Amino acid sequence: MVSSYLSHAQLNVPQQLVSLELAKLEDFLVTSQPSAVRWEYQIPELGEGGACSLFGHLQDEPFKLTDYLAEDAQTRQKLAQLQSVVDYVVEKTGVDWFGIYQNTQTEVGVQLLKLAYFGAPSRPLFPLTEQFASGSNNVQVALSSKGRVINNVEQYLASGGEYYTCDPKVKSEACLPLFDVQNNCVGIVDGEAFKNDFFTDQTLALLIACCIKIPHFLV
Repeated sequence: MVSSYLSHAQLNVPQQLVSLELAKLEDFLVTSQPSAVRWEYQIPELGEGGACSLFGHLQDEPFKLTDYLAEDAQTRQKLAQLQSVVDYVVEKTGVDWFGIYQNTQTEVGVQLLKLAYFGAPSRPLFPLTEQFASGSNNVQVALSSKGRVINNVEQYLASGGEYYTCDPKVKSEACLPLFDVQNNCVGIVDGEAFKNDFFTDQTLALLIACCIKIPHFLV
C-alpha cells in the first residue's frame, strides 16, 4: 500500500517512515471524536480571468458545499473525518495551510472541490484543464498524478519555475495526489508553510499517510 503510493506519486520518501506515520494516524482516527463539519466558508474574490485569487479580498457570499454535495448523514460523517485529518495534520506539523480536494463533476466540467481545510480563505474550485494547469500547482498534480514539493518558492521562481501565488507569505508548498483502488487520481491534498524547507521527509511521511487514508472518506 505504501510502496504503491510512493511509486504512483513518484515521491522519494522512506517507506518505513510512512508506515510508522500511517499507524499513528489510524490509531488517532479510531480513538478521536470526528471534527465539526464546515458546510460554508468564506472565499476570496478572483482576479482577471479567474486564474488567481485576490489575497485579502473576500466575496460577500460564502461558498456552500451543499451546492455540490448532499447534506445527508453519510456525507456529514465523511466530511467530519476529513476535517479530523486536517486538524491532525495541523496539530502534528504546524503547517500554516492545509486542504483536501476531491475531483467533482460540476456544470462546467470536472473540478477540484475543497472539502475540508485549515488556514486563510482560498478558492473552492479548480477547473481540471490543461489551460488552468499552467498556473495552478493543484491542477498540475491532479492531472499528472505526481506529487509536487517546493521547499523554497522564491528560489523556484528565480530558476524559471511557474507558481500559482495566492498568499505571498507562502515559502514552501507540498501538493500530493489521492488515489482510488484502481490508482486513478481522485483528488489532492495541498499544504503551505510560511518558512523555507518545511516539508522534510518526516513531514511528507505524515502527509503521505493521510493521502493513503483520505480516499476512504471522499464523498
